Amino acid sequence: MARHEVDLLVIGSGAGALTAAFTAADAGANVLVVEKSARYGGTSATSGGGIWIPGSADARAKGHADDPEEALGYIKALIGDDVPEAKLKTYVASANRMLSYLEERSDVRYIAYAYSDYHMDVAGARDGWRTHDPIPLMADQLGEDFWKMEPPHILTLTLGRFTWTMEEAKLLLTMSPGAKSLLFKLMLKYVFDLPWRFKTKRARRLTGGNALIGRLKLSLDRKGVPIWLNSPMAELITEKGRITGAVVERDGRRIEIHARKGVVLATGGFDHSEALRRKYLPQPTSADWSAGVPSNTGDGLEAGLKAGAATGLMDSAWWGPGFLLEGEDRARILFVERALPSSIIVNQAGRRYMNEAASYHVAGGEMHRCNRPEAPTVPSWFVFDARYRGKYMLGPMMAGKPSADARLPENMRKILKKAGNLAGLAAQIGVDPAVFAGEVARFNSHAAKGEDPDFGRGASAYDRHYGDASVSPNPTLAPIAEAPFYAIPIYPCDLGTNGGLQTDDDGQVLDTQGRPLGGLYAVGNVSAAAMGRTYPGAGATLGPAMTFGWLAARHAMRVND
Repeated sequence: MARHEVDLLVIGSGAGALTAAFTAADAGANVLVVEKSARYGGTSATSGGGIWIPGSADARAKGHADDPEEALGYIKALIGDDVPEAKLKTYVASANRMLSYLEERSDVRYIAYAYSDYHMDVAGARDGWRTHDPIPLMADQLGEDFWKMEPPHILTLTLGRFTWTMEEAKLLLTMSPGAKSLLFKLMLKYVFDLPWRFKTKRARRLTGGNALIGRLKLSLDRKGVPIWLNSPMAELITEKGRITGAVVERDGRRIEIHARKGVVLATGGFDHSEALRRKYLPQPTSADWSAGVPSNTGDGLEAGLKAGAATGLMDSAWWGPGFLLEGEDRARILFVERALPSSIIVNQAGRRYMNEAASYHVAGGEMHRCNRPEAPTVPSWFVFDARYRGKYMLGPMMAGKPSADARLPENMRKILKKAGNLAGLAAQIGVDPAVFAGEVARFNSHAAKGEDPDFGRGASAYDRHYGDASVSPNPTLAPIAEAPFYAIPIYPCDLGTNGGLQTDDDGQVLDTQGRPLGGLYAVGNVSAAAMGRTYPGAGATLGPAMTFGWLAARHAMRVND
């Protein structure tokens, strides 16, 4: 068997992985990144790319200094005893240092954004400036590596061509003032970028996860760190009770890669493994319901278990209501659409059961929590009217008149239910027409006054963030009253699982006795989430992945010794 030797071996190529790789290389290490799929970047590349970082330098510079104790109290109140307080303290103390380090030493660039935390009713929550958005990157800076990076999730592409920054997304999805001119500007830039349009239909400007991963890739290039694609891990190598490397399959050959300083597992969750989902996640479940990349099949988790690792939070995922379209290899999460006026979610009994404008994680969790034999929520129905249809986007369905429905993509038409009245829609979605009509009537009577006494929709700053500012007094509420009426089936989908290998404050994998497994680290969704079963704010997945990737690499390289 061929043999290769490095200081640090990183398995996976998402944000946590590449942060660890850069940090170690910057400390002088010989680093190798191996990725099982044909593209680098993982789910991180397909995501919005945001990171949740309390107390960043940019937030302070903008006059929004953060109190670390408030940030700690906020996440501690949400997470409870699922994660040791010491680990939460490590995150709050280290996240802003990680970001400052990357911005000083690498190509990574972020700006703090006025995006409220997801649980504004919890003490310590803030109405903005903890979430950070990556600064866009021009694709041609990556050269040929642009074609090797995971593309954005299709739900983030307008007309299959443009992605958006967080601020632009809010404008476009809520059709706030300036949305039409922004869309025209993006289209104009694309149309006149003739050299680039001959290469690809995607716009040259990369935002979100593609901007983040692209910037990390440029940083690794400057350090001479290679990424081996199509190189899945076969097994970890153990010598005298210590993890010393891994066997990787590359170009049909098995290669022993020995790592002098350590191995970082960053292989993503198990969201696309039917067997592992059936074993661990709430039922019903399906790998079709994941928005993560299809290569997330639990390889790192299973390798860690064989090495004797402890696990935690195995029943948890980053939930989100979503829908499925034929011909697509992953789910589409309803991040924003649920908060827009003239829409509701009902169960199979025809009744509402949640605040539709709550965070996607909370809303997805409610689909599981409220699932009952007498009123199943899997699937539920996302219901809206012609007013909604005419103003907002929903997946591949651009805003337009009902007369344009015949021109919708076929896969969208297959799931879309439509009727001239509520009774007809009730028949199509299989709910009691009287119950459904009564539920809509109750909703409408309160929505006209901007109220939701049943679930408090629109009461928090987070709810209103993605509401329609032109609608008052509550930007998330308006009656469902204009025919025709529509519905699509939605499921408790996920952005990835977040249960996995237990780790300590340095990202070291722990065994079942709580002791570090020497030489083995885990970051991102292969590890038990630092945020437990909660989602404090936008970027609460990538923020910890990058922070603990940074800490793991520093520990492996003995930076603090």
